[in-house]
Amino acid sequence: MPIAIALHGGAGTILRSEMKPELEIRYTDALQDAVRTAYQHLHHQGSALDAVEIAVRMLEDCPLFNAGKGSVFTAQGKHEMDASIMDGRQRNAGAVSLVSGIKNPIQLARLVMEKSEHVFMAGSGAIAFARQMQCEFADEAYFYDQFRFDQWQKIKDTDAFQLDHSVDTAQKPPKKMGTVGAVACDSYGNIAAATSTGGMTNKRWGRIGDSPVIGSGTYANNQTCAVSCTGSGEYFLRGVVAYDVSCLIEYKNYTLEQACREVVLKRLPRLGGDGGLVAVNAEGNISMPFNTEGMYRASKTAERELIAIYDEA
Repeated sequence: MPIAIALHGGAGTILRSEMKPELEIRYTDALQDAVRTAYQHLHHQGSALDAVEIAVRMLEDCPLFNAGKGSVFTAQGKHEMDASIMDGRQRNAGAVSLVSGIKNPIQLARLVMEKSEHVFMAGSGAIAFARQMQCEFADEAYFYDQFRFDQWQKIKDTDAFQLDHSVDTAQKPPKKMGTVGAVACDSYGNIAAATSTGGMTNKRWGRIGDSPVIGSGTYANNQTCAVSCTGSGEYFLRGVVAYDVSCLIEYKNYTLEQACREVVLKRLPRLGGDGGLVAVNAEGNISMPFNTEGMYRASKTAERELIAIYDEA
C-alpha cells in the first residue's frame, strides 16, 4: 500500500509580505523535519498511529507553533493545552484538555486511548493520570516564550482574546489559528490522525476549542479518511468538521478531495468559520484545503514532497 503523511502548523492571514525571510526559513525547516521524520517511520513499515504522534510531538517541541512548548498564555498567565489522537482501524481515540505542565500532550492523549477505558480526560484528572503513566513534565520556564508573553501583555486584563499571532483583536488584525496536527497512511493501509494546541491567548473560563474533540478537530476511519483541523475552533465544533468530511465520503461517495473542499470552502464559511485541514485516505491520497490566506503545511509521498505556507493559487 502507498504510504503518505501530511501535517499542519496553523492557518490564518499568513502573507509573504509580512514574513521575514529568516523566520520563513525557520518555519519551513521545522515543517520539513517533522514530515520527513514521520515519513521515514512509515517507510520502515511503521504504523500510521506512530507516525502522527511523531510528527505532532516534533511540532509540540518547536516554539514556533502554538502547541506544547510554544503554547500561548491564558488570562491567568498559564498554559492550558489540548490534544487528541485517533486510530482508523477500530476508531479508537484518546483526548485530553486543559492540561498544564505536560511536555507532550499528544503522548498523554494516546495513553488515554491505550491505557485507560476512556476517550476524553480533562484538567486535574488528566494530569493525575499523566503522573500515573509517568509522562514527562516540564516547569513553567520551559513553556515561556517572549513573543507569546508579549502577545498576552497587550491584552491582559481585558475581555479580548487572540488567535495565536494576532496583535490586537479590537483592531481586527491578521489572524493565525495556532494548532498543529498530522494524518498518515501506512504500508498496511491503516490511517490515523492527531491534533494538538495551546488554545487562545488570554482565554478564560476553561475554554475548549475543536482540537481535542473527536469528530470536530480530529477523526480517523479506515473506510473513509483521517482528518486534522486548524482554525476558528468554535465554528469547527458547530460544523463537526472532521466527521463531516468523513460523512460525505461514506454516504455521498465523494472523493477525498471533493469532500474536503466541500466542507472547508463551502460549508465552513457559511457558518462564518475560517481555517483548514489536512486529510488522507487508505489509498494514500492527500488533501490540504484552507479558506484563509495561508496555512503552514507539509506532505510527503513516494512521488512528492510539499512544504508550503502561503496560498499559492
